[in-house]
Amino acid sequence: MATEILMPALSPTMEEGTLAKWLVKEGDTVSSGDLLAEIETDKATMEFEAVDEGVIGKIIVAEGTEGVKVNSPIAVLLEEGEDAAAIDSAASSAPVASSETPAPEPEKGYGREAAPKSDDDSGAKVDGEQAESTPARTATSGDRVFATPVARRIAKDKGLDLSQIKGSGPRGRIVKMDVETAKPGETKPAATAAEAPRTATEGQKPTAPAGMTADQVAKMYEDREFEEVKLDGMRKTIAARLTEAKQTIPHFYLRRDIQLDALLKFRSQLNKQLEGRGVKLSVNDFIIKASALALQQVPDANAVWAGDRMLKLKPSDVAVAVAIEGGLFTPVLKDAHLKSLSALSAEMKDLAARARDRKLAPHEYQGGSFAISNLGMFGITNFDAVINPPHGSILAVGAGVKQPVIGADGEITAATVMSVTLSVDHRVIDGALGANFLNAIAENLENPITMLA
Repeated sequence: MATEILMPALSPTMEEGTLAKWLVKEGDTVSSGDLLAEIETDKATMEFEAVDEGVIGKIIVAEGTEGVKVNSPIAVLLEEGEDAAAIDSAASSAPVASSETPAPEPEKGYGREAAPKSDDDSGAKVDGEQAESTPARTATSGDRVFATPVARRIAKDKGLDLSQIKGSGPRGRIVKMDVETAKPGETKPAATAAEAPRTATEGQKPTAPAGMTADQVAKMYEDREFEEVKLDGMRKTIAARLTEAKQTIPHFYLRRDIQLDALLKFRSQLNKQLEGRGVKLSVNDFIIKASALALQQVPDANAVWAGDRMLKLKPSDVAVAVAIEGGLFTPVLKDAHLKSLSALSAEMKDLAARARDRKLAPHEYQGGSFAISNLGMFGITNFDAVINPPHGSILAVGAGVKQPVIGADGEITAATVMSVTLSVDHRVIDGALGANFLNAIAENLENPITMLA
């Protein structure tokens, strides 16, 4: 049975991508886990693996094609022994969803199986298959059953009902191993009320005010010379997520100055001692460590917004904004409170280098409860950062500047002062809690030796 290979969603925000390079050609035999293609997502270039075994019957989308929508066909996979006649059937078949229950999305880029057309089209069809063949929907829920072609063939030979087998593949897909080990009567757990399909209006967000259209903006500047810059996937994602953040997150801001003289002196001493190991700590390394410890010292601030609840994290997973050409990444340093300054420094350098090459995997830039955005190296002394959902807060860090301060004895002295602003999601963190969190960060930075205790 021919199967369409669909454009996969390789990141949570991916809606379309570029098929950068095919790693197989028509006629190649592939097995589960074999690399099929390199795909550029909105964040990185990633490799796409085969889920099923079979032969590449036809490549539909040529390499280098941009703007390929997620779940659109990119190739056709044939079973061993199948001929090219099955390709037309697979390419022309499309999922038929119930008018009441939407069919779930295919997983990992697979999902549309098609059988050759019958002379009689009067029988009920599901995703291009005759209803009399291996069942494609469960009797109780009406949901489509996803199974690999090999699993369907084995199930048919063994007389098994696929709707009664629980799949172990991605998103419950039934794979070869499931049918080989299945026993008659094995059932999937019944769907709970919480899993019931939503109504057409349930969970819809209020419609946001629409801005000016592209044509309206272009008309405004029709008598001026300009260059039109096409948006790539990353810029579209940044625009969408930050618009969502400012529209849906109730931001408030806490500001304070932090004196860095003790930290700068301590950093200089450490760097001299670490010189032989090739380690050079930056001020940003200390900020990461100070923030990670503060999340432990004020655990209620170590939280994210999850729609109808909050999630309070136990570890300190700190995201750090890294500027790259055309956008930014926020790689996450996990368990940062447990790592030494030198370990954090080495990990941050590695993540930043791979971010600039767009080689980060999704798990390396997803997660965390808190982020740091440091523009001090650009001479910026003060700014407000936009929270990256679902984080509860983000720290905007400015440059350390020499300025006069009044000492404890009332005398005016010079000190290196860094201005920081904590942007806070008021749904997650209230004012007093945010103040305690920011004060904990400041105390760690102003007393850096305590971070080694």
